[in-house]
Amino acid sequence: MKVTAVEAIPFEIPFRRPFAFASGVATVADHVLVRIRTDEGIVGHAEAPPRPYTYGESQTSIVAAVHDWFSPALAGADPFGRERISATLARIVGNPTAKAAVDIALWDIIGQAVGQPVQSLLGGYAASVRVTHMLGLGSPSEMVDDACRVRDTYGISAFKVKVGRTPFGVDVEAVRALRSALGDDVEMYLDANRGWRGDDALRALAALADAGIAMLEEPGPADDILTRRRTVERSPVPIVGDESCTRAAEVARLLLDGSCDMVSIKTSRTGFTDSAKIVGLCEGLGAGVVLGNQVDGAVATLAGVTFAAAHRATAERPAELSAFVDMADDLLTEPPEIVDGRMAPPQQPGLGITIDDDKVDRYRVDR
Repeated sequence: MKVTAVEAIPFEIPFRRPFAFASGVATVADHVLVRIRTDEGIVGHAEAPPRPYTYGESQTSIVAAVHDWFSPALAGADPFGRERISATLARIVGNPTAKAAVDIALWDIIGQAVGQPVQSLLGGYAASVRVTHMLGLGSPSEMVDDACRVRDTYGISAFKVKVGRTPFGVDVEAVRALRSALGDDVEMYLDANRGWRGDDALRALAALADAGIAMLEEPGPADDILTRRRTVERSPVPIVGDESCTRAAEVARLLLDGSCDMVSIKTSRTGFTDSAKIVGLCEGLGAGVVLGNQVDGAVATLAGVTFAAAHRATAERPAELSAFVDMADDLLTEPPEIVDGRMAPPQQPGLGITIDDDKVDRYRVDR
């Protein structure tokens, strides 16, 4: 089997409400559908969600990278030769989300070719995983309303709360309001998206000592080395690295120099192949992992739950898989389902992705 074509289709689907966080705000899912075709008629799919304020990629740059560089490099390649393909694409610096989508689409092809769900090929650990919902920045009452809506609709009992505003007083107020409204049985952790400075994170955690916070993600810039190490040393909860450790080498560096305790893995950023390597690295170093979310659409969500359920390390914690519910639509004939706060990976061969071509025509922006 050989790759015959690699396509990148830019599309835009609006959010039902803006999703705000310390490093940006998303009002529309301006993502890219990556489609890889083979000479045997098998087609693999993946979704690339650009985050220019985090990785420097845009919808335009992802399309250009796939069309101008990746498609010619993959022409005639064997989809099973993932490491060889990865080495070829590594010659081009950057473009992590575009590369991740190519890797995921190749796994989709492999699963279809051997008649197995990718979740089984990756490890097949769990039948389903608990879902974490991300709460964007807003007033305390707005964030409480959002959390209660998601809890009551989907049965979700784990929330990642966006913080990182300066001064941090409104963040503390919002977290306290959420804990009061949701009760003690709901798991909550915080994500400052590098928004706090100096010892803001330590002061905020001290003010929230009785709020039952499970962990804190990206409290401040990782290149503020001394502050970051001081935060890790003095924090009462684990500090999670995310956008500061996007590759295995960065993960090793931050864990070994004491700049984080845990790592957020995002399949939209490192695909399946490199994400699995990061899981193994963290297990070897004794560091925990959590399956993160890049404000993924429904296609990327299927990839996320596939990976989360495949590995013990990612399946043991709630996974961030619900961003798609705040989008006005999706590209699938049937969107992912969240039942009683859990999501199951597709059991069809490959990733179980069935694209609705009418929706692609409706939302694509290159025509």
